[in-house]
Amino acid sequence: MKWINHMLVTGSIVYAVTADPLLAVYSIAGSVIPDKLEGKPPKTKKAYWRWRQKHRTWTHWPVPYLSLIVLILLLRRFGLIEPSLWPLVLIPLFILTGALLHIVEDALCGKVPLISHNKKIGLKIFTVDSFGEYFFSISLIIILLLYRGCSYILNN
Repeated sequence: MKWINHMLVTGSIVYAVTADPLLAVYSIAGSVIPDKLEGKPPKTKKAYWRWRQKHRTWTHWPVPYLSLIVLILLLRRFGLIEPSLWPLVLIPLFILTGALLHIVEDALCGKVPLISHNKKIGLKIFTVDSFGEYFFSISLIIILLLYRGCSYILNN
């Protein structure tokens, strides 16, 4: 997926689930981390294809992100995070959530590692930067915002 779609889809998912715009912003910040960790693609053709072979490997492996999320939640569960600090801890928690959603979103348009960082799986529902990607992203965002709006109306 293109970064703009990662940011919009991730922010919409988190907002639809939490109804908290600040948590959505944290997740948007995290939604580009897996690609940022890989660096910019090189300009020369040979260097680009070398870089491309390593694209979506260890930076797109969900295990490290999930491990950190579980660690944070366990620390909270066992009272090792001061309750007054929890609002600050939500920042890295939702940045990691954004990175994890990035990986799930990439699995819809290509392959990403799941169990092993060397073995990739994916659905390939659409191609990156295609009409299908933008249609999927816009449709999902509309559905999520309608869901959030209906939830708000029904609960108030």
